[in-house]
Amino acid sequence: MPIYEYQCKRCHHRFERIQKFSDPHIKKCPECGGPVEQLLSPPAVQFKGSGWYVTDYAKKGAKPSTGESSSASESGTKAESEIKKDEKAKSEPKKAEKK
Repeated sequence: MPIYEYQCKRCHHRFERIQKFSDPHIKKCPECGGPVEQLLSPPAVQFKGSGWYVTDYAKKGAKPSTGESSSASESGTKAESEIKKDEKAKSEPKKAEKK
């Protein structure tokens, strides 16, 4: 449910209410009974559970990178190994096809 923020036009008291989208908006200030206006505010977001950090997705047995000193062979990424295979295939002479 969203949190709505209100401010009284008379006493400038600010308050929040957790309401459903279908609930009617508050019309009176709980402090002085004056008219209130709904304020626009950024949404409050709270991330819970696993999966929000890079370390949550680390491969089992993989070592964290040590920075720029690690070579491409140490990092072992799939994309780098595929690039090496493509470069090797391009450098090898092509065999003549028989028909």
